[in-house]
Amino acid sequence: MDITSQLSTFLAAGGGEEGHKVTVNFIGTMVYFGLVLAVVFGLLSVARKGFRPGVFQGRLANWSEQLYLFIENLCVSIIGSHGRKYVPFIITFWLIIFISNLVALFFPTSPTALLSFNLGMAIISIFYVQWEGIKQNGFIGHFSHFAGPKLGGALVLISVMLFFIELVSETMKMVSLSLRLYGNIHGGHEAVHGMNQITSAFPMGELLIPVKMLTVVVQALIFCLLTCVYISLVTHEPHDEHHGEAHAH
Repeated sequence: MDITSQLSTFLAAGGGEEGHKVTVNFIGTMVYFGLVLAVVFGLLSVARKGFRPGVFQGRLANWSEQLYLFIENLCVSIIGSHGRKYVPFIITFWLIIFISNLVALFFPTSPTALLSFNLGMAIISIFYVQWEGIKQNGFIGHFSHFAGPKLGGALVLISVMLFFIELVSETMKMVSLSLRLYGNIHGGHEAVHGMNQITSAFPMGELLIPVKMLTVVVQALIFCLLTCVYISLVTHEPHDEHHGEAHAH
């Protein structure tokens, strides 16, 4: 067992290894999540010291400014001008996923390499989207969009069918968000292990590090981008009542 595996088992607080796979229980997952939060708050604390009126001083302060502007541009370009109010929500997802993915580069597992953790984030994302839709359109108005345009007579059966299809579609959004992230991060570990088994003379799996570093950024971006798209489908500019209805239909 190498040093990172020993440290991982320690962090797992009750986890262990099954073959090459590191398993973690609930407490172990929370310990890993605590590590991610400690890194996030540590970086933000250092960056905050560089915040000055009119100018940011220090590398971390400048990086945090660029990250905020990037997330703000993502929200406004996809959701609209009212997307700025969702920046704190989206940037929280970005920080948790990005730092968790970075942890996966150094340890045999990480929060985003666990399907249950990713499913939890996906549930928060989709339920928040539904909550925003209900706030802007009302409970009946929001869920009535699931049935499509109003139909009369026997065609009402089509509306009922569309309603349940849309419910399944909303549920599948949670599945796709969680499985995509889990598959890429956990799959990266599996690919590295598989390549390392080819020869013991050289750890060939390490050749995948550039690809895994790209995955760190891309998967954080995809999760945040899709959440913005889902929000844009159920919200609209306060002065444009008809814009949201067009999106919903």
